[in-house]
Amino acid sequence: MRFDELNESNYLLFAIKFYDNPQAVTRDDFESDLKRIRYVKRLLKRYKNSGELKVHLILNHLIILFNVFSDAAVPLLFYNLEEELWPSIKSFLLFLNRIPEYPKTKIDDIKIDENCLEQLKAL
Repeated sequence: MRFDELNESNYLLFAIKFYDNPQAVTRDDFESDLKRIRYVKRLLKRYKNSGELKVHLILNHLIILFNVFSDAAVPLLFYNLEEELWPSIKSFLLFLNRIPEYPKTKIDDIKIDENCLEQLKAL
């Protein structure tokens, strides 16, 4: 199967293909790790609506996502997040040095959330 662009029909197969967690033995373990994307989404929506940014919690979820999905975490995140949240997640990815450098992607055209990046640099 080709994964040129994530969509509803290939999303789960993409996630399974790149999932690598030696401690996971059941489907529930996989689904639990995949739910972290929803947690990040919820935390970024809260930040967008109220201005409250839980930097450490988001970083923890992102680090775990990168540990179990490697570089595939980036497309999984962008597929699941609304465009209004993209500047915030890009700031986190920039902070973690996880933005793909080559080839040029759509991520390069997304603006950075300066407030979010400042809070990250303050750590």
